[in-house]
Amino acid sequence: MAHVCWDSSALRGTENSSSPGSRSAAANTDYLQISEEVKRRDIDCLKLIVTYCLFLTADLSQVWPEANQNFSKEIDDEANSYFQRIYNHPPHPTMSVDEVLEMLQRFKDSNIKREREVFNCMLRNLFEEYRFFPQYPDKELHITACLFGGIIEKGLVTYMALGLALRYVLEALRKPFASKMYYFGIAALDRFKNRLKDYPQYCQHLASISHFIQFPHHLQEYIEYGQQSRDPPVKMQGSITTPGSIALAQAQAQAQVPAKAPLAGQVSTIVTTSTTTTVAKTITITRPTGVSFKKDVPPSINTTNIDTLLVATDQTERIVEPPENVQEKIAFIFNNLSQSNMTQKVEELKETVKEEFMPWVSQYLVMKRVSIEPNFHSLYSNFLDTLKNPEFNKMVLNETYRNIKVLLTSDKAAANFSDRSLLKNLGHWLGMITLAKNKPILHTDLDVKSLLLEAYVKGQQELLYVVPFVAKVLESSVRSVVFRPPNPWTMAIMNVLAELHQEHDLKLNLKFEIEVLCKNLALDINELKPGSLLKDKDRLKNLDEQLSAPKKDVKQPEELPPITTTTASTTPATSTTCTATVPPQPQYSYHDINVYSLGGLAPHITLNPTIPLFQAHPQLKQCVRQAIERAVQELVHPVVDRSIKIAMTTCEQIVRKDFALDSEESRMRVAAHHMMRNLTAGMAMITCREPLLMSIATNLKNSFATALRAASPQQRDMMEQAAAQLAQDNCELACCFIQKTAVEKAGPEMDKRLATEFELRKHARQEGRRYCDPVVLTYQAERMPEQIRLKVGGVDPKQLAVYEEFARNVPGFLPTNDLTQPTGFLAQPMKQAWATDDVAQIYDKCMTELEQHLQSIPHTLAMNPQAQALRSLLEAVVVARNSRDAIAALGLLQKAVEGLLDATSGADADLLLRYRECHLLVLKALQDGRAYGSPWCNKQITRCLIECRDEYKYNVEAVELLIRNHLVNMQQYDLHLAQSMENGLNYMAVAFAMQLVKILLVDERSVAHVTEADLFHTIETLMRINAHSRGNAPEGLPQLMEVVRSNYEAMIDRAHGGPNFMMHSGISQASEYDDPPGLREKAEYLLREWVNLYHSAAAGRDSTKAFSAFVGQMHQQGILKTDDLITRFFRLCTEMCVEISYRAQAEQQHNPAANPTMIRAKCYHNLDAFVRLIALLVKHSGEATNTVTKINLLNKVLGIVVGVLLQDHEVRQGEFQQLPYHRIFIMLLLELNAPEHVLETINFQTLTAFCNTFHILRPTKAPGFVYAWLELISHRIFIARMLAHTPQQKGWPMYAQLLIDLFKYLAPFLRNVELTKPMQILYKGTLRVLLVLLHDFPEFLCDYHYGFCDVIPPNCIQLRNLILSAFPRNMRLPDPFTPNLKVDMLSEINIAPRILTNFTGVMPPQFKKDLDSYLKTRSPVTFLSDLRSNLQVSNEPGNRYNIQLINALVLYVGTQAIAHIHNKGSTPSMSTITHSAHMDIFQNLAVDLDTEGRYLFLNAIANQLRYPNSHTHYFSCTMLYLFAEANTEAIQEQITRVLLERLIVNRPHPWGLLITFIELIKNPAFKFWNHEFVHCAPEIEKLFQSVAQCCMGQKQAQQVMEGTGAS
Repeated sequence: MAHVCWDSSALRGTENSSSPGSRSAAANTDYLQISEEVKRRDIDCLKLIVTYCLFLTADLSQVWPEANQNFSKEIDDEANSYFQRIYNHPPHPTMSVDEVLEMLQRFKDSNIKREREVFNCMLRNLFEEYRFFPQYPDKELHITACLFGGIIEKGLVTYMALGLALRYVLEALRKPFASKMYYFGIAALDRFKNRLKDYPQYCQHLASISHFIQFPHHLQEYIEYGQQSRDPPVKMQGSITTPGSIALAQAQAQAQVPAKAPLAGQVSTIVTTSTTTTVAKTITITRPTGVSFKKDVPPSINTTNIDTLLVATDQTERIVEPPENVQEKIAFIFNNLSQSNMTQKVEELKETVKEEFMPWVSQYLVMKRVSIEPNFHSLYSNFLDTLKNPEFNKMVLNETYRNIKVLLTSDKAAANFSDRSLLKNLGHWLGMITLAKNKPILHTDLDVKSLLLEAYVKGQQELLYVVPFVAKVLESSVRSVVFRPPNPWTMAIMNVLAELHQEHDLKLNLKFEIEVLCKNLALDINELKPGSLLKDKDRLKNLDEQLSAPKKDVKQPEELPPITTTTASTTPATSTTCTATVPPQPQYSYHDINVYSLGGLAPHITLNPTIPLFQAHPQLKQCVRQAIERAVQELVHPVVDRSIKIAMTTCEQIVRKDFALDSEESRMRVAAHHMMRNLTAGMAMITCREPLLMSIATNLKNSFATALRAASPQQRDMMEQAAAQLAQDNCELACCFIQKTAVEKAGPEMDKRLATEFELRKHARQEGRRYCDPVVLTYQAERMPEQIRLKVGGVDPKQLAVYEEFARNVPGFLPTNDLTQPTGFLAQPMKQAWATDDVAQIYDKCMTELEQHLQSIPHTLAMNPQAQALRSLLEAVVVARNSRDAIAALGLLQKAVEGLLDATSGADADLLLRYRECHLLVLKALQDGRAYGSPWCNKQITRCLIECRDEYKYNVEAVELLIRNHLVNMQQYDLHLAQSMENGLNYMAVAFAMQLVKILLVDERSVAHVTEADLFHTIETLMRINAHSRGNAPEGLPQLMEVVRSNYEAMIDRAHGGPNFMMHSGISQASEYDDPPGLREKAEYLLREWVNLYHSAAAGRDSTKAFSAFVGQMHQQGILKTDDLITRFFRLCTEMCVEISYRAQAEQQHNPAANPTMIRAKCYHNLDAFVRLIALLVKHSGEATNTVTKINLLNKVLGIVVGVLLQDHEVRQGEFQQLPYHRIFIMLLLELNAPEHVLETINFQTLTAFCNTFHILRPTKAPGFVYAWLELISHRIFIARMLAHTPQQKGWPMYAQLLIDLFKYLAPFLRNVELTKPMQILYKGTLRVLLVLLHDFPEFLCDYHYGFCDVIPPNCIQLRNLILSAFPRNMRLPDPFTPNLKVDMLSEINIAPRILTNFTGVMPPQFKKDLDSYLKTRSPVTFLSDLRSNLQVSNEPGNRYNIQLINALVLYVGTQAIAHIHNKGSTPSMSTITHSAHMDIFQNLAVDLDTEGRYLFLNAIANQLRYPNSHTHYFSCTMLYLFAEANTEAIQEQITRVLLERLIVNRPHPWGLLITFIELIKNPAFKFWNHEFVHCAPEIEKLFQSVAQCCMGQKQAQQVMEGTGAS
């Protein structure tokens, strides 16, 4: 096809007819995904694939069928003429982009064929020209981009053409930053940014572009929110500046006719993107107050717009405006202003703007820039400083005050978020241009303190405006020399804020604003001096009004009366055929008429005895019944069939739609029957009434004529009259008979139509989940406004009321008042999923417990708001108990969650505790499996947490309470929390996330069932904020991230899309239950097939033949179509294998005589087959050389198994079984460590994946799995691979982390000596693992001894000795018992050992700085005196000291001392270690610490007495020196205790410990045997003698003891 015929070659220089370059596979994939998204509900899969294949051929006409035609020359010329006009300049004919778009819209929908052809021709040409866009000049390219974006924005193309257009924009944006096509993409994207929410997947592609961060800020916002199918909450008005937009603005400025000023309100035809408000909309300032200046944008409380400010700019305050071209230049200057070009732009402004226009510039700066661009306040403030124009500064200040007053006096009745944001921004600006520059805010301009008091008097709505405004104003005082605290003016306002902070009912977010302000000003809120101004009623009455008075007499719009349909009376009136007669009122109840045979008519036939014919001929009465029955018989079948056919389709569609998210099939069935009954009856009635009337009359006349053969004219008249009257009297009866016949037949027909729907819901319930249609759910979420959107759970009561009305008012019958169907009867299912008694019982128990709590509240607190809230909660439980439906339950749940979040700690402590218990009680009752179950309940609670208002969204205590009690869907909440931080811009969310992470993962009371996987995205976002904040991170964030990193990152890479990300996503997906219908059955079938194939003789070596056959089956079943389906398949298989295992073990409990080996074999039958399938899929996934795919799949599968395990562990608790999971992990480990080349290439990544898995499943998180866990980490294959086979000891840090996980779990039990039987077994297992490591991998224990000893409690002597006894295998230890052993002469004694733990990481930065300073210069002089207080953390005996810090301090000072001695050319000895800053610290600790602290200090030294090395030698000398120099015997006794307790346990004993103790008891200089504590009791003396004999031999010991004693 020829390319475009208009003179586009002129635009692009030389014509280039070469075909576009080959498209990459990645780009094609993008296109496919975009296209799928655009029309996923409109085009089936086959059409998509065919079209996509055609797209790959690059033949546009095939992708877009409308363009596949030859246009006549006239059509072509007309199309090209329109294009020409877009690029023309006056005096040539021109058209704006908006005019062209409007014309295209008209042509597209036109009935005229020629116009439709022009439309198709223009779009075909534009799309084909895309490949030549890079050759266009800047201005023309910008215009084309606006047109291109506008086509998408206006929906002028759909389906594949839309996919193609989106793909072109994406392709352009991927071009290098600042390239021509990049600017094209930005301009086009800016044009259709409001549509981005419809294409979440497209937004993900945009966000993944490498230079996405350089996109204009407002577009980044639209894209980030678009990924969630949302518009940004604050629609930022950003401006884009491209070379094309600049060229365009200049061209238009030159083309302007000065004489022709634009009229007020005139729409500009400047071609710019819609958000370049500074160019296209600068004329809005000139518009009269009444003009609505944003015609396209509906008013919204969620957008930051300046409508309030613009409307308030009164006509009398109008100022002289510059010409439009000058306005554009001013806008251009501010658009491109930066610190680097500040001086240049100031000069430009001076040249461009005359003095008379400066007031307009000040108004423009404040209203259009400052009020909506808080991020650029510093820039604009610097601009004023550089401009150095005091008059202009005064104008800007006055304009700022004017706008602030406009906003303060605006109507605050509505929750106008936009005005509040503007006011906050202006507050920040005011502080910056006054306080920050040491200029006061004058009382006459703004009385800040009175403003706060007035807001307090007027209520919460005013406070929401004023408090954040004042906080922003005062924020700048910190940069002021004059106004920073303790300036009296500032402190007076701070004291008012502190007084406000004490108010119990002050909104949580306002309290937070005050706290943040205090933090920014470095003030402690508790140290402020709140007065009693808020209680001073006289002062409050006499305040000057600065805020608008609340409008009390505004009449609220009356509520519309509830709509009640009276179908019985209205339907006939509105639906009859051509007759003018109104049908009579219904005479029969629905149950009156029997329709099983025509005989049912007889009892109800009406025969009026006054009819003259019957008086003359009574025998004719017999004809009536036959005539009516014949008339009914003639009509009944056609009427019934037609009525059902029409009503059925309507009813089915509506019921399917209304109940798509309702899991209760009985409720759906009842509603369908009621609607079907109503519609069928109505349809039958309007169809049969007239024919029946005629038919009955005709039949009667015929019967009468037959009976009276020769009737006279008078008789014939009587017959006519009788037939008409009888037909009229009995038509209603006959009609009701036909109607009821139709209704009775319709019920079963309806059941057949909805059978699949009912089955899906039953099936979901059997699996323990609630059904909802995922397609409808997505559609409702994306397309429907909140007011009419369907909610998951029961149908809305208003909708149910319609169905109840259908039931009560069946057309043609009397309204029913059946007591079996009270109001709300549909809400309660006919056949409930769980017994009604169970639900009632749960509610009753809940009510009883709530009443007990209420009775326990003291009378003095009875009127407390929290006590009243509990009564209200009890009433809500009563309501829910009476209705027992999902809607009432959801209302109760929301009330309980919001009540919890609203509770602050300001109330009475006991009442607050009771308050929280009551709310948890209600939520746990709803969560009960017999009521609504955990999945539904947790999902709704999480939704409440996410959607609740900011005022109490960030109540960390309440959220932690919900998480601790297993009431939150952590994956969903984690994602929300990560997004709500807005990359650090939302300070409240960041502070909240930090607190939550600290409480859940770091603190001592961390929540056992919450793992780092549950807060993966939150931690990732916090780490990103920390990394990007460049020293301005929120206080405490770097330290928190350091702790998190040290706890969780020894083996974790957090790269998005990396292996660890796959594992965490697998864990998240393990808790998703909303599988597509039929997937579980497919998975079950496939698993059964695979198990049979695996165990069959034809499976082949390593099951390869079976695997080939099975992959074909997986393809056939569609399991391998998407990543999501594969993930779900693995999860379902894991669950099924585990379930089979549980069933098998349950058999053994019921039948103790069963052979345990057989039971085990039965479990392994499925588990081993499943593991082999995983291993084969990992081995064969991706290309042979592509290791990434294999590792990602392995991590995903391991994550799924971990997720299933954690969920199972949480649900079953004491009933949890380790066997299936242990078998999966151990067999998979063995399978993937087989000696195969493909596995060897990924061995390290495989081991890393297993280490991550075991770390996530560490005993503190899954204590029920601990035995299997210890067996896994101590398996010979795993230890050998981790510590021996992995090159460069890369596996060591990961294995060390796993041992630390084990020690951390054991620590509390060992510390308190709580060794129950299970713990004894675990402890014994741990000792055996350490013995293996000591024997086979002693170097590993040597390198990590510090990290292990750091977490082992001080009283675990033997455990620690095992680690400290390790020495390198290439070293021969000298015998410590050798007489006259010269330790300092050993060759190894000056070599420093390797320590692979970052022991200085626990030192606070300031402490380490002071320590380094003291070691170098012995200053600060207070360091030694403050040392004990720095090490002490509490006054609780046994927990007074920070043990980790003591250990780090001792080792750090020791290593520094050794380096210091070596630098002086000496080696450590008793003489060289003295008189140094290092020894001062040690001696100070020995003397200054109490008994507990000294014991920990000496233990830290003893932990370094190991094999011969420089550390051992130095710390041995230090221990002996401290003994010799001790000023009390208590210190010497404690040193002896520390050494002795390590020697009297079973071997092994560390070499350094032995030589130190021998030197102590042997060297007469220490006078060991003279000390009183050696001889204080006979048994003690005996003990010392025994130890001495063991250490030195009996004879030498005797000599030493006697010699020393004699000396």
